[in-house]
Order: sequence, then structure tokens, then C-alpha cells
Amino acid sequence: MVAQRVMGVAARGLARRGLALRRHPAARRQRMLTRHGVDLVLDVGAAGGGYGSELREFGYRGRIVSFEPMRAAFDRLTATRTGDDAWDAHQCALGAEPGTAEINVASNSDSSSLLPMADRHRAAAPAVDYVGTEQVRVERLDDVAGPLLSASRRPFLKLDTQGFEKQVLAGGPETLARCVGLQLELSFVPLYEGGLLVDEAVSMAYGAGFHLVGLEPGFADPDGQVLQADGVFFRV
Repeated sequence: MVAQRVMGVAARGLARRGLALRRHPAARRQRMLTRHGVDLVLDVGAAGGGYGSELREFGYRGRIVSFEPMRAAFDRLTATRTGDDAWDAHQCALGAEPGTAEINVASNSDSSSLLPMADRHRAAAPAVDYVGTEQVRVERLDDVAGPLLSASRRPFLKLDTQGFEKQVLAGGPETLARCVGLQLELSFVPLYEGGLLVDEAVSMAYGAGFHLVGLEPGFADPDGQVLQADGVFFRV
């Protein structure tokens, strides 16, 4: 989410000067990660590594495993995590079944999705649109996370897949059952055709035993209407 990343850059600049750190959503999230003893973050939809970098800058020292399917974004992710032995990355998308798929590449990269972009997204960000496609490998979360979870006691799952969260979770029921926390994009209007909306996302999380404990700012249109936010869930 572009707005959240911009806010993160500004907040980290303030944090280095000892200012306003506790008000940033990542600082609140980090306190919850610490409280729940999280020792592994599964970073699904890692893009260029912004989320993992934010975890590190706000104090998380446990293991990170990132998943990013697109070539250019994965190259940026690889450069970002260089020198961090506790941060691994896999170049693949996650879905309900293994195979290959065609991902829609957006002009800003962050809005790329395996789903068609909805008109509401284009209206809110007219400078952003799909500019091409790319063939990507798709794996099931349970298949790739199994070996990782054997070395983790309290994993946390973060999903940033531009509407594709339902399919990711369909391929990861065993992984989800092991996780103590979950971060999901909550879309209040359709931004991707067939994408998960907030009511279904929250119901799915609560049905799996999680409770909403925090909201992080997300995507808004030029008039200020909030279209999307990140929900942070933990088992209580």
C-alpha cells in the first residue's frame, strides 16, 4: 500500500531522531509480535521487501521468509535482504493449487495481481493500470511452509496479495492453524474482480480463531475515502 509505505518512511526518519515512534502502526504491531512470542513471519506478497525492512527497523529480530513471484520485485527483494541471514525469500506466488499462472503487472508494481483490476481501483488511482503480464510459478502455502514451521513455535502470517488472499488461504489451512497471528488486507470496496472483501475476510479470520486487534492505514481515493486497510489479528 503506497500511503502506508510513505508514512513508514516519514515515521522511520522521525524514529531515528527519537520522535513519534510509538504512534506508528509498525511500532504497535511489533509490541504485539513481541507479546505473542512470534519467531517466524511468513511474508506473502513481499514486493521489494518493504514489509520485512519495516519489521527489522521496528525491532523484530526473528526469522522472516518472504514470497514474491515477479522477477523485478524479487530482484529488489533479494538486494534488500542481502546480509540478513535470518531473512529468506522464495520466488513464487501462492494459491489454492500448484502450477503456473499469468500475473497482471501494474505500472507501480505494488498493484500487480493475479486478478483483474476493478474500475473502482482505476478511479481512485488513475495513474495506475496494468501494463503487461508475466508467467509465474504458483505453490500451495502448506507445501512450502511445512519445513519452515517445523523450526518455529509461534509463526505469524502476513498476506498482501491484492485480492488473492482467499486462494492463498485455501492452499494453507494447516499453516493457518499453526499461526498465532495474521495480517490481512481489508478491502471496503471491490478493488480487484473476485477479490476478498472486508466482511468475508474478517469472518474468515474469526472462524479460524483470530480476533482483530489492530488496523493499519491503507489505500484511499483522492477525496479521502478509505478503500482499504490492513487488519492485524491474533489468537486470544
